[in-house]
Amino acid sequence: MQANFPTNKREEASVDLDRERLRRDAETPQLAGGADLPGVVADFAAAFAADPVFDWFLREGDGRPQALRRFFALILKVTANPARRIERPAGGGAAALWIPSEHMTKPTLANELEALGVLLAGCGLARFPRVAAMRGAMDRHHPHDRAHDYLYFLGVRPEAQGLGVGSRLLKAHLAGLDAAGRPAFLETGAPRTLSLYQGHGFAVIGEYKARPDAPTMWALWREPQAL
Repeated sequence: MQANFPTNKREEASVDLDRERLRRDAETPQLAGGADLPGVVADFAAAFAADPVFDWFLREGDGRPQALRRFFALILKVTANPARRIERPAGGGAAALWIPSEHMTKPTLANELEALGVLLAGCGLARFPRVAAMRGAMDRHHPHDRAHDYLYFLGVRPEAQGLGVGSRLLKAHLAGLDAAGRPAFLETGAPRTLSLYQGHGFAVIGEYKARPDAPTMWALWREPQAL
């Protein structure tokens, strides 16, 4: 999925964050454990509440915040494996979900059936073909010729945006990739994030739309940087 942290004007509630501590903790993120996952879901749902891709395929209305939370809970469930890394500041407020490409397995039948229920509830029958089209387009544009770390989602709560939190989370993981000589890949549907990722060494390798009425997506690749 895309990596993004857009300004959110629709999340129903904010949280009280120590912004200076969040900035500091984002420089040395921790791995999220099982007890942290509800907080990760809440942070992602807040961060992506006004994202153009979710705007396109999720239904409008009062049920939208719950649909986002259910979507991210599903994502964390189906991507669960020992190689996955969910990195976040110690107190939450932001999170990055990284998956090594070698461990991006196809969902089980049980996961597919669960996803069908979650997406139908969140999209409605009219918009369900949109999420299927987006999924297919992203799969087609994902590189498969070299092992890499895939940034599935990067999100920062609206209350913490503009502080460099996302940039710090990104920098911390990329430093490890550079030391290992390993590339990275991500997608985004938010034009304003392109300069952020390009500033961290990513280059656009593809631009596409899932359908003519869909938002533009950008695929970005990063070669490991010399230390």
